[in-house]
This record gives sequence, C-alpha cells and structure tokens, in this order.
Amino acid sequence: MDLKLKDKVVLVNGSTGGIGQAICRAFAREGCKLAISSTSQAKLDAFVPTLDIAPENLKTFIVDVTKEDQVKAWVDGAYEHFGHIDVVIPNAGYEGKYQEIADCTYEDYLKVYNINVFSVMFVMKHAAPYLIRQGSGAIVTIASNGSYTTAPGMSAYCSSKHAVAGVAKSVALELGPHGVHCNYICPGGVDTPMIERIEKNTFGDTKTHEECEQTFGAAYLDKRYCRPEEVADLALYLASDVSSHIMGSGIRLDGGMDALC
Repeated sequence: MDLKLKDKVVLVNGSTGGIGQAICRAFAREGCKLAISSTSQAKLDAFVPTLDIAPENLKTFIVDVTKEDQVKAWVDGAYEHFGHIDVVIPNAGYEGKYQEIADCTYEDYLKVYNINVFSVMFVMKHAAPYLIRQGSGAIVTIASNGSYTTAPGMSAYCSSKHAVAGVAKSVALELGPHGVHCNYICPGGVDTPMIERIEKNTFGDTKTHEECEQTFGAAYLDKRYCRPEEVADLALYLASDVSSHIMGSGIRLDGGMDALC
C-alpha cells in the first residue's frame, strides 16, 4: 500500500530512543523529511549515520522536551527549514521509578509528568497553528498500554499515560474540523532499553532479560514483547491520509490484552 508519505515533513522527539529510532527509520524509508530531536548531540552523532536518509531531508535539534521554549524553537525551526509541517510525533517518554504509593514524592511524580504529559502538550501547542493554517496533517502520540491499564509500583507512569490519552482526545476534537487527525498508540511492553530499565526496577538482578520477557510477556497472547518496528509501522499508518477518518483513538499494541477488558 502506498501511504503517500513521500516528502512529508515529520517531527519526532525522543528520536534516539528505541521506539524513536524505529520511527525515524520507518519514515525515512517512505521518503519523508525528518526534523528530529534528542537531548544529546552524542546520541544524534551515533544515530544519524545509521539512518538511510539524504542529508537535505534531515534536520537535527537538541531539545529538552520539558522546556517549552526549546520545544517551540524545534517546531519553529523545522517549519523554517522545510517550509511546512505535516506529521508530528510526540514520542519522548520516561518510565519513572518503581515506587509503591507510600514512597512516592511530588518531585518524582513531577519528573514523570514533565516528560510524559507537559512535553506532549508543548509539542501540540506549538505545532497546531501550523497544521491548522495548512488545513491538513496528523499528530501521532506515542502513549502506552498504561493509558488503559495500571501496574503496582508505577502509579506515576500509568497516571501520566492516562493523562496523555486525555490530551490526545481533546486535541483530536479541536483539530479534526481543521483537517488534522490526531491519535495515540498504546503499546504494552516494547523490547527497548526502557523495558530493560523497568525490568531492573522490578526484579533487580534476579532475572535475565529473557526471563523478564517470559514473566511480563505471559500477559500477552503471543507471549512476547512488542517490537519497536511494530510501533513504527502503526505510526506510518496513523500519519497517513489513509487513516484520516480515525480521530481521537488509542490503538492498543498489547498482544490481545484489550480482549480481556
């Protein structure tokens, strides 16, 4: 299927993480132009040479997604460089610490919310005027199955992802009449460095990565983690005009867990 994404300008933050890299590679293969951000020049320097994309189709930015002025500079800079914006993918995320509620602190919650909720709001806030003016486009937010479910010790993370779902749905209602479709992807455990940190937070050094996947993967019908490429492929579909009648939806990549609800 031709998703007609060639030459579309796509903004991706958290681009050097596991899901972010897969998303960038997927859109590059479609012939898109990418404006990507990371917190680290060293991470960009390591990632960019592995990305099969023409230099003129790539613009990189160093952005702390918790700083609104830096997010605005990224969005404005992408528009100034490429002349338009078509797809916006708020992808940056943070799992926080494994903490039961008696041990939670305002500071720990705030760190999770700053990255998982407020950074998403910043991206949408500053991209929306460009998309509205254009009268077309897509926002594909990388949320989590934690937007629907919960887990002990992860109240900050799961509640933040519930909040992301609320933001995405509200923005979908605002932008849909302007020709912009906005949705969010909700993977379960994804085989990335983040899940390895969650494994460490949960089990310490008592289980290997493979043993942790067996434990966490037992909740999924196929008994495995989601792959980053599966998230990226869904992002392609939701970014394209093929999916333009899907608005405000959270698509679950959860190995069948939705069927149990």
